[in-house]
Amino acid sequence: MTIDIITVVPDLLSGPFSHSIMKRAQDKELLKVNVINLRAYTTYPRAQVDDYQFGGGAGMVMMVEPLVNAVEALQSKNKYDEIIFLTPDGETFNQKMANHLSLKNNLLLICGHYKGVDQRFRDHFVTKEISIGDYVLSGGELAAAVLTDAIGRLIPGVLNDESSALSDSFQDNLLAPPVFTRPEVFREWKVPEVLMSGNHKIIEEWRYEQSVLRTKQRRPDLLD
Repeated sequence: MTIDIITVVPDLLSGPFSHSIMKRAQDKELLKVNVINLRAYTTYPRAQVDDYQFGGGAGMVMMVEPLVNAVEALQSKNKYDEIIFLTPDGETFNQKMANHLSLKNNLLLICGHYKGVDQRFRDHFVTKEISIGDYVLSGGELAAAVLTDAIGRLIPGVLNDESSALSDSFQDNLLAPPVFTRPEVFREWKVPEVLMSGNHKIIEEWRYEQSVLRTKQRRPDLLD
């Protein structure tokens, strides 16, 4: 899979993909992440990519021309399954969406900045709009990192144990059950005996029950 990310501030994305699972995914050549500087595609002086909004109002707006230049240049070399704009008013990102997007081959992520982007770009080029939550960030870069991580870890071969992703929270509209590791007893706090039984059928049943219980307590909306 290839994920291209268009941004005004590429340095913000220099770290998230250089470590841990995302780095291993790229080292295995299962995932390729390209961070593209929007300023390379503007024809305006001083690498300008934003301007005042028509009608007045606070905040600058990302201009349509540099964005279109960048996307069309990339489209001449790649066919994208989705062109995704990261925006607070997009569809809320969730695990089901991550699963769906992990099956794609090429994604293009557009990081918003300033007050937003010219609506004409959204109308004519964006195929999907995604929000990572009901709050506002300084730009879409952190949201792009979240999407890339959530999607990339689902690519077959990225995780050392692929079954690990199947038991993640939200995969079955349930939160993950509690987990324990050594030592078996710490400060008189004991690991549940069922996990020490060696009976995998009983252990799986216990984990499912704990997932349902935790979901009822913490996210009952997932069970509706």
